[in-house]
Amino acid sequence: MLMIKILLFTCLIVIVLTIIIGKYLSTTPYNGPISDHFNGKRFKNPSGRPAKGFKDVGKYIRTRQRDVWPPIQNPYIHTSSILRVPDDQVQYVWINHSTFLIQIDGVTILTDPIFSTYCSPVPVPPMKRHRPPGVSLELLPDIDLVLVSHNHYDHMDKWSISQISKRWNPQFICPLGNKSTLEAMGASQVIEIDWWDSSPFKSLNITATPTNHFSSRGLYDRNTSLWSGFMISGQKRQIYFLGDSGYSDIFKDIRNKLGHIDLSLIPIGAYRPRWFMGPIHISPEEAVQVHKDLQSPKSVAMHFGTFALADDNPERAITEFTQEITKQSITEEEFSIVEEGRIHYL
Repeated sequence: MLMIKILLFTCLIVIVLTIIIGKYLSTTPYNGPISDHFNGKRFKNPSGRPAKGFKDVGKYIRTRQRDVWPPIQNPYIHTSSILRVPDDQVQYVWINHSTFLIQIDGVTILTDPIFSTYCSPVPVPPMKRHRPPGVSLELLPDIDLVLVSHNHYDHMDKWSISQISKRWNPQFICPLGNKSTLEAMGASQVIEIDWWDSSPFKSLNITATPTNHFSSRGLYDRNTSLWSGFMISGQKRQIYFLGDSGYSDIFKDIRNKLGHIDLSLIPIGAYRPRWFMGPIHISPEEAVQVHKDLQSPKSVAMHFGTFALADDNPERAITEFTQEITKQSITEEEFSIVEEGRIHYL
């Protein structure tokens, strides 16, 4: 009887702590006008297909069949400072995960920066980085603009946001409801925009694009802030950063509304099992379809190989991606996997 009481008391303590921590981690809900994707309290996906709910998490945990992540063999790491390029050049570097360094029209941009060892509020081993950043924070040129697609820990990293803000105090652009969270992390110049809305920055125009995903940092803020991709429109070139998304026809809409895209940055990882991840993450096969929907002459893969966020490992993602582009007669020049830390020009 004593052991049962101890067990019940322990369970009660765990539940109470979970509620308290979940409340502490939850962000301030967005407060704004009702729209076709915001009901006054929560946002929804353009496809109408929501992320799986908490009741499915138990099944997901019980039935997981995780791929083994093999040891990383000699990852390339950029070892010298990256310089600013002339205004007429477009340069991009995949740092890894969803973090890109982009230089366009003389503006230096970071997307979803994460340089931390863990993509979680506390350093738990499953959320530990498998690959080092391809470029360290110290070797980056002065950052003018940071684009943050949503508030998940692998895309909105507190330590990275804080360090970037202290070093360069750049402009941040994010979707609705994320401004207060970024400001709490140290960002002092934050603009939040809705889907299809644009914000000018120097010679650029930044448009938030719809994606099929969700948001939360705690237990009580699910979908109370918006998620998005971004179209970076320069004087001569357009670059599309997808962010996180499941597949739908929204990518055809983006191409039809915003026009020709010179470079698309498309995720290919964290997609298994499909019954659970399908609404929020595209598979390698779907990534190729997104590339075709966007009619992009050049696409680069991202969101794989850094954090073990689902049951697929990077080898599976790369293999399925390679098989699909071969099947679709798409060349590696059109849609490629690039090495972290390497400098590329558009």
